[in-house]
Amino acid sequence: MRAVVIHAEKDLRVEDAAVPELGPLDVKVAIKAGGICGSDLHYYLHGGFGTIRVREPLILGHEIAGIVEAVGGEVSRVKPGDLVAVNPSRACGRCRYCQAGQQQHCVDMLFYGSAMRFPHVQGGFREVLVIEERQAVKLPGHVGAAQAAFAEPLAVCLHAVKRAGPLLGKRVLVTGSGPIGVLTVVAARAAGASEIVVTDVVDGPLPIALKMGATAAINVMAEPERLKADYGAQKGAFDVMFECSGNQHALTGAFDVLRPGAVIVQIGVGGNFTIPMNVVVAKEFDLRGSFRFHEEFDWAVELIASGRIDLSPLLTASIPIERAVEAFELAADKSKAMKVQLVFG
Repeated sequence: MRAVVIHAEKDLRVEDAAVPELGPLDVKVAIKAGGICGSDLHYYLHGGFGTIRVREPLILGHEIAGIVEAVGGEVSRVKPGDLVAVNPSRACGRCRYCQAGQQQHCVDMLFYGSAMRFPHVQGGFREVLVIEERQAVKLPGHVGAAQAAFAEPLAVCLHAVKRAGPLLGKRVLVTGSGPIGVLTVVAARAAGASEIVVTDVVDGPLPIALKMGATAAINVMAEPERLKADYGAQKGAFDVMFECSGNQHALTGAFDVLRPGAVIVQIGVGGNFTIPMNVVVAKEFDLRGSFRFHEEFDWAVELIASGRIDLSPLLTASIPIERAVEAFELAADKSKAMKVQLVFG
């Protein structure tokens, strides 16, 4: 089978790879769609991120969906022909965090397409993938693999919304309108937020955010004073902020428009930030991190399968696997792309 393999910075190849054996509790999936994530782009553009580097050839990809080709003798959850979203997270189930219901912090986590451990955990950008039964989450066939492949990033955003606490009737600010920012809008809307304002430094993604449920959108590069002018009165308007850009200035630049006691959920990863702690203290902000997901993956699949949301406006292009480099280059151009997916077979 063919797979998309990163060897080093800007060294992405489509290569042959072996298909693993099918065990009694395993499911063989013909991958049909795979979304290119920010972490995939970091491996492609920089050979890694932070201290995490590619040290051996790594099959990328963790936003994946496909059709079940075969199942092991003890599998009962799915059958051949089923469309499944593949949960890329394989927690051990035994460590203290798994036992406490914090599987996303598993000390022996195997997460597809990750160089965080060595040997690396090979990813899902391949034509055939053998997974554990627990990773296969079935969707009705009418949904389509492209929609199903959004389950993983939507799960990230559902987890972030859960971290924020109840949103019913709340005023929400989302900074950064890339795929995670826009999917956070979808998740916040589903959770009952009454107002959702999104920001970015370019115009491109803002109409999509509005289409997906945002009530207002601001280009803070073009209108640097508008956010404070519109929402800064009486110590701020927003109850909850989701910071999705990973940019220090997006975080601290919003402090004037957050009301005292506001909850800040940091989703974007951008390295070291310098934060004015006197403001955090004086306005009693509640700063929370949000990392990956667990049960939210099933929630994301249910939300997509229900038909209550249509994520197709986020899909910029579907590009065949043999043009993987072209797909990654397009995905890296935020002025042209929201979400780019690879198509397999």
